[in-house]
Amino acid sequence: MNKPSYLNLLSNGELEKRVTTLNQMLKNCVLCPHQCGVNRLKGERGYCKTLNDCVISGAEAHFGEEKELVGTYGSGTIFFSYCNLRCVFCQNYEISYCGEGQTVNTTKLSEMMLSLQNIGCHNINLVSPSHIVPQIVEAIFIAAKKGLNIPIVYNTNGYDLTDTLKLLECIVDIYMPDIKFSDDDIAEKYLGVKNYYTIAKKAVKEMYRQVNNLKTDDNNIAYKGLLVRHLVLPHNLAGTKKIMQFLVDEISTDTYVNIMAQYYPAHESFKFKEINRSISRGI
Repeated sequence: MNKPSYLNLLSNGELEKRVTTLNQMLKNCVLCPHQCGVNRLKGERGYCKTLNDCVISGAEAHFGEEKELVGTYGSGTIFFSYCNLRCVFCQNYEISYCGEGQTVNTTKLSEMMLSLQNIGCHNINLVSPSHIVPQIVEAIFIAAKKGLNIPIVYNTNGYDLTDTLKLLECIVDIYMPDIKFSDDDIAEKYLGVKNYYTIAKKAVKEMYRQVNNLKTDDNNIAYKGLLVRHLVLPHNLAGTKKIMQFLVDEISTDTYVNIMAQYYPAHESFKFKEINRSISRGI
């Protein structure tokens, strides 16, 4: 069995230090590129609307992820509510915009992680984690002391701050960013944030520095590395070819990429004629 790196940090005391450092950041939150500067411990809400406790819309053994994550018993997926993007085509806007879900503290979150491990899940898959990093790391710390020993998957939209990612080194085993657009201006129109591609490229480079190419065990189950997702959009608005070229030129020719074709118009897509349809063979 490949031992997750966070267990080494637990034994040498570094994991507890990371918990302290990250929790201090909640007093002047600059965890993600929005750099809101709010004191989440005193009830101040920034872009993500999340305070000290996280909101979770679900936790389950998920079988719809990549086969290297799913294996036989599923990926232990925890879906966090709210988000640091405002995608006009969001297929889960009730969760990411409206924050539907259950508010839980870090102890409860750690119990969810252990429960997913106990039913045989191959990993803990954290969906939309960028605004919940301190809570996640504290929950991993609590759970690791009680026997958590499976890989951590950071399942993100790519809008991550490299300074925060550096605090996740040797805690996250598998990074799974979804690179959405290859142009900052186009991304701003549909995601509602500035400099998306510029920031996402830096983030993916940092992720790769930490974990390198995806590695799997004898059962083809991933235990460490980078796995990139990319959703194809109508009229090639996402800039798919440019993103693939970035991965080849600046990351690795062996990068694991899942090019996804399941786009359909959702949420406010109807306001934009060019994306108010599914993709076709001609894109």
